[in-house]
Amino acid sequence: MTIEHQAPRLLRRGLEIFAAISVAGFLGLLLYGNNLERFLAAMLSLRVRWLLVGVGLASLDWFGGGLRLYILCRHVYPAQSLKGAILAGGLNTWASYLTPSQTGGGPMMVYTLNRYGTPLPRAVVAGLMSFVATVIFFAVAGPVAIFFGAGRSLERHSVISGAIDLYDLFQLSLGGFVGIGLFIILMMSFPGIARALARSTKAALERRHRTRWAERVSRVEAGIDQAHDAIVAFASPRGWAAMGAAVLLSAAAHANKLLAGYVVLQALGIEAPFLEVLMLQTLIAFLLYFAPTPGGAGLAEIVSAAVMSIYVPRELTPSYILLWRIVVSYLTVGFGSTVFWYWLKGAEGRHASAESD
Repeated sequence: MTIEHQAPRLLRRGLEIFAAISVAGFLGLLLYGNNLERFLAAMLSLRVRWLLVGVGLASLDWFGGGLRLYILCRHVYPAQSLKGAILAGGLNTWASYLTPSQTGGGPMMVYTLNRYGTPLPRAVVAGLMSFVATVIFFAVAGPVAIFFGAGRSLERHSVISGAIDLYDLFQLSLGGFVGIGLFIILMMSFPGIARALARSTKAALERRHRTRWAERVSRVEAGIDQAHDAIVAFASPRGWAAMGAAVLLSAAAHANKLLAGYVVLQALGIEAPFLEVLMLQTLIAFLLYFAPTPGGAGLAEIVSAAVMSIYVPRELTPSYILLWRIVVSYLTVGFGSTVFWYWLKGAEGRHASAESD
């Protein structure tokens, strides 16, 4: 059964959950702000030029992620289509928003690349290396920001009764992300260690009659070999150059998540230090990266409201969250849903035509 038959139900359900939880979260924040007049006044007095910047940022989900994917795909498949890569980059983000822990993004990326002619194994390699580029980017960007002293004043802002400040939380989340990244790269670079770990885990599960989990570990073991093959494919001067460019382009691919907070503050007329807001948005991105709800729905509203409360007055919190969500996810979700709906209609038409023949 193809993705045209399997994916729509899953993605539609994800969209419904994402929308329902987001609306509920926003209504809760509107009650929290307890000032409907201020909310309406803020929405009617927005700085239009900053809203346009926000729309441009949202497009980087497609163009930034697409260009990064294009460079990686070209290394393993020189005939890669730029249009296919841009659509794959955007739909990767779209499907990530509609599935828990972003699990739908990778398969949607691979499907789109394959739809535009990229052989399936090479699409899998490119998608995997795009994830590695993201890990490297965040693992490097965070420590560099800390080294240059960005966000030191965040130490003044406590989040748990004075015990933990935002800077501590940033370092904690960054440490977790760096640890995950190093583990993934180690497993990909030394598949023998990963295979031994997977086999011992599988044997332990089989002894306890947990067959289903053992089968999943077997699939992980197969994935380890594919990951190692991807590393080998890029283990050349040209491959390292492609990876270096992909890491740099990760800044554009994730610019929407990292810069949306500052743009929305400016649209609302709230002044704040750029580097500190960038650090806060990076913290939010870390905390939501593996969120268990579609698009971090619910968690995103709560976490963003709590973290950004040092700059956003309580009565403006609903305005900020609504605009932030529009820039970060709603525009991409809307455009991606339109593209996928168009594909489904085309598939239905071809299916009906085949039956009539």
